[in-house]
Amino acid sequence: MIVRLLSSVLLAWILGFAWFAILLPQPLGEQQTDAVVVPTGGPLRIDRGLEALRSKWADRLLISGVDRDVRPAELSAQYPGSTELFDCCVDLGFRAYDTRSNGIETARWAKQRKVTSVRLVTTDWHMRRAEYELHRALPDDIAIYTDAVASKPSLMTLWREYNKLVLRVLAGLFGV
Repeated sequence: MIVRLLSSVLLAWILGFAWFAILLPQPLGEQQTDAVVVPTGGPLRIDRGLEALRSKWADRLLISGVDRDVRPAELSAQYPGSTELFDCCVDLGFRAYDTRSNGIETARWAKQRKVTSVRLVTTDWHMRRAEYELHRALPDDIAIYTDAVASKPSLMTLWREYNKLVLRVLAGLFGV
């Protein structure tokens, strides 16, 4: 009986990983939202967030998890032609240090801005865990739309991220 139970858990874990690795989230398209949220940490995330602003898919952008030593002018200089966007429409969040605190920082920001819908921009392999943390932190009346930045993750990157997601969901079940 114990062997069957353990085998079932192992099979579910392996099938879950296959689902996670094969069906990575996709870019969103032209969906309108009140705001864009970009957790730092991966290439092209901020570029995609700025594209959403330029395309008028959202009015504001939060870049969450920015290092405390980074200044807005320094960051905007890395994205040519974006100075005006940074001046009017981009907020930098300096409190977050991981995916969980990105969700908390975003929730505080969204409450202050009275946001009703959010476009979450992150790398495709990171999207599910980022979305999970954002759902946990935001009130139910704020809609979350996922906008994945396509990448070519290694199998090890996918394996680590899948296990982080599973552990985070299990911790969430116990209120952690």
